Amino acid sequence: MAYSLDFSSVLSGEHLHWLIDGLIVTLELTVACWVIAFFWAIVLLILRNSTFKPAEWFVAAFVEVHQNIPLLVQILFWYFAVPELLPEAARDWINERNSEFILAMFAVAFCMSAYMSEALRSGLRAIPQTQYEAGRVLGFGYLSTMRYIVLPQSIKHAIPPLINYSLLLFKNTSIAMAIGVHELTYQSRLIENDTFRTFETFAVVTLIYLAISFLIMIAGARYERSLLVSGR
Repeated sequence: MAYSLDFSSVLSGEHLHWLIDGLIVTLELTVACWVIAFFWAIVLLILRNSTFKPAEWFVAAFVEVHQNIPLLVQILFWYFAVPELLPEAARDWINERNSEFILAMFAVAFCMSAYMSEALRSGLRAIPQTQYEAGRVLGFGYLSTMRYIVLPQSIKHAIPPLINYSLLLFKNTSIAMAIGVHELTYQSRLIENDTFRTFETFAVVTLIYLAISFLIMIAGARYERSLLVSGR
């Protein structure tokens, strides 16, 4: 008997609402993770570029750990192990405020910050030493030189890998379903279990992920072109 496609059961009623809710959570998780990851990547870059050896060793160890341990293991560690290390008041505060989302957010953000910091460091290598000297001539200290002179230039050089890592971050949010975050992949499993429409459910979710991935790539490419035009 031939299989009869039926997308109406997936794209109507409460199942459509589940998809929308999951998409909203995925986008919220993506934005929150990206902001934290980018900020922490800049902190890691500043520490690693300093002359303080313990800071350099800490960043090197942080990057190696987060790049060589599977993200799923990191998320499980944050969910099951990290709360046990927190004070009881902090643990209760997290549990009262969607602990799955918060812990998945930090797990994904810290993992991706390791990759972003290396992308920024590659951009930093393209900055000539004269830029640091110019900062010292102007009377800037190390942090001021990095903030006003070096970092803006290194970010421009690092735009292509940062776009790739932003796309990877978006896709990696799907792993948060492992600890019960109700993002898009989690909701698709619920719909599939409820309708038994496996192909239709995951076809729709696949198209949603593809559409958003293409939007991220297009936005990144346009932003990169705008920087090139402004640079000229």
